[in-house]
Amino acid sequence: MVTWDRVSAATFILEEVSNASYFNLGIMLNSYLKIAMRSLLRHKLFSAINIFGLAVAMSIGMGIIMLVANQVEFDRYNSKHDRIYRIITTRVNSDGSDGQRNASASMALRNELLEKYTGIEKAVRLRYGFGNDWLEFEGQDVNIPLAGFYADPEVFDFFEYEFQYGDPASALKEPYSVVLTRQSANKLFKEENPIGRNIKVGKIGTYTVTGVLKETSKKSHIVFEALASMATIESLKAGGGNESTDFTNNFNHWMYISTEPGTSSIEIQKHLDKIYQEHIATITNPDVQKMKFSLQPMSDITLGPLINNTIGPTLPLGFVYSLSAFAIIILMTSCFNFTNLSIARSLTRAREIGVRKVTGAARWQIFVQFLTESALVAVVALVIAFVLLLLVKPLLLQLNFARIFRWGLESNVVVYSTFVLFALLVGLLAGLFPAIVLSGFQPVKVLKNLNNLKVSGMGIRKVLLVSQFTLSLFFILSAIIVQNQLNFFTSKDHGFNTENNVMVKLNGTVPQALKTELLKYSNIKTVTAASHVAASGPSNINGFKKTLDEKDWTILNYFMVDEDYLKNMELKLVAGKFFTAEQEASNKNYVVINEEAVNKLHYESPADAIGMEIISQSDSTRKTIIGVVVNYNHRALFQTISPLALMDNPNQFKLLQVSYSGSYENASESIEKAWATVNPELKIDYNEVKSEIHRFHEIVFGDIVKILGVVSFLAISISCLGLLGMATYTTETRMKEISIRKVLGSDDKSLVLLLSKGFLTVLALAIAIGVPAAYVVNNLWLELIAYRTSISLLIIAQGVLILLLFGVVTIGSQTIRATFMNPVNSLKID
Repeated sequence: MVTWDRVSAATFILEEVSNASYFNLGIMLNSYLKIAMRSLLRHKLFSAINIFGLAVAMSIGMGIIMLVANQVEFDRYNSKHDRIYRIITTRVNSDGSDGQRNASASMALRNELLEKYTGIEKAVRLRYGFGNDWLEFEGQDVNIPLAGFYADPEVFDFFEYEFQYGDPASALKEPYSVVLTRQSANKLFKEENPIGRNIKVGKIGTYTVTGVLKETSKKSHIVFEALASMATIESLKAGGGNESTDFTNNFNHWMYISTEPGTSSIEIQKHLDKIYQEHIATITNPDVQKMKFSLQPMSDITLGPLINNTIGPTLPLGFVYSLSAFAIIILMTSCFNFTNLSIARSLTRAREIGVRKVTGAARWQIFVQFLTESALVAVVALVIAFVLLLLVKPLLLQLNFARIFRWGLESNVVVYSTFVLFALLVGLLAGLFPAIVLSGFQPVKVLKNLNNLKVSGMGIRKVLLVSQFTLSLFFILSAIIVQNQLNFFTSKDHGFNTENNVMVKLNGTVPQALKTELLKYSNIKTVTAASHVAASGPSNINGFKKTLDEKDWTILNYFMVDEDYLKNMELKLVAGKFFTAEQEASNKNYVVINEEAVNKLHYESPADAIGMEIISQSDSTRKTIIGVVVNYNHRALFQTISPLALMDNPNQFKLLQVSYSGSYENASESIEKAWATVNPELKIDYNEVKSEIHRFHEIVFGDIVKILGVVSFLAISISCLGLLGMATYTTETRMKEISIRKVLGSDDKSLVLLLSKGFLTVLALAIAIGVPAAYVVNNLWLELIAYRTSISLLIIAQGVLILLLFGVVTIGSQTIRATFMNPVNSLKID
């Protein structure tokens, strides 16, 4: 016989009550899911609109989640990532304020920190100059098979790179040794283990393979195909000086340290501040750029601030914020749809709500029921969104920014779990307002007189529709304006010859040899050597003074060019003369400037500048001004014409510009034959000058046009889906009224106008708000561009026409359909 005391009995009763509560809760939720499913199936059009709208919006949000998840994994594989820091530099302006931040740092810091300060466990350096850059679109030499850096021997242990072949301790100790990634080894050699084989890397020598890294899926912000030994730098005598003792030489080097366990970053920062005070703050030479050093945790490099001169691809937080803003806007549009359609459908479910309340249902239960329905819609939309994302993923990864910075979309359990939480959150947010409105119906009113029932949310439905179409019009106009700006860039006259002109990268070729061979062909008109293609992106800058007594340096852009540059570019000489072949030996002592430089250097006229000397900040040499050329757009059209110096230094020539007559195909054939004669073993890399300039603008603006175009299409599509649902509901609820009006003699046009009037008002309000908003916001960024398009009435008319076209077709598809209904069939139904 079992006997219970009072405590046992009370515990048993509480457990039974608890079990009963859980049982009842399960039954309730199961019931809600069944009702939700029946409601979705009963109202197929409304359900399809809600689900598809949410799916499209959620797919964008999920794409951003995958992108962020991909970036979050960078560098986290390293077991010491919380103790590893990158040393970055901040320029010190002449007034003592902080200037531009660079991700690079002086090589001299390594020995200084390790030998004189405590708390530093290890320090490694990487240096630019070995092979190609990690940015595939810029300055790549097609004849150099690798992209990489020079590195200290400790780099493998420091970053925990695993070896497949070779000894990590000795792999980079000797000069001209190189360690390959598995992928680059496969690209260069047929054998599995290429240790001992040699690789010729452009003009910087032949390197011996001393190691091969294991293939890995670990993500790092440092991108390379090979690492060469830092000992090679001394052999090459790179940099023209002793980099290991120069604290102000920082642009080509990156520095990483790991701290000893228990050492804080504050302690290390004090060391860096002391180094600044001892080695840099005391420099009195005004020509030396001062900079301070600071620490950046390795885990903050990706998904961190945008810093200049980065060593590899990173995703700045600002870019994530911009993408997130787009996603939120699209999500808001979809949620507006859900709210609109749910409130619009409320009258059809009013009796259901009234009966449930009369039979004892509390408001919170009805509230939970409608939230359950919205969550179910979101889960179904999640499945469709995932399918959409898989379909568009290849297209997203082909965007310029994605390819250049090697962004990816991560898929793992955490990401998928985030998707589910994200979907439920979207569903709850979308269904929150309808649930509040619908659960507030009073049973007496809905059961007594359904026809006179007024929904408190009716006014907000129009507000939401106006908001949707306002956003749609804003993005449509923005997309048109950005596209027009891109077209303006590509059609703008730069002030120099871009037609029938080809850029040929020298890639180590002797300029004069190739130039001589090219001029043998009758369809080749002029050939000139230069350091850059004008208006295609970056150019060099240098400071100049007329006398050493001047306080500040005058900053000029500069290009290195030869004596045929003026003729090839078809530039006009305003005063003086240009470089000539006869004075080749002395050309390095001369400089040609543009009209803007004349003003910047405070000469009264171009003629007054001729024969005057200016002093170069970079090497303290004096150069005589021999000519002045007309102003032309040597920089990208984002910027105004700036002061320019043209100088002749064959050591810095990187390309030839070849003007031709006849067809591009024939010119290409001549160029390739000339190259094959001079460089039979090297590949040629050439492109039209015009295409090179356009490519730069396409990289910057092309993705923006595509993104805005997609966002505009999605916004207008989702808005029209909501409008379609509203129009469908309106025509269905007014079918008897329409039938009676038809019987009484109303014509189809008056009926269409009657049904469309309210929606046309919505479109009119959206236009009234959207046009000024788009005009003001787009003018803000247009004002930052030197050569810009204008927001004309034609552009506004195009955007408004697109909006009206979508809106009127959507409305008309339902209102016109209603006029074709047989009144007899409508009036028979009760």
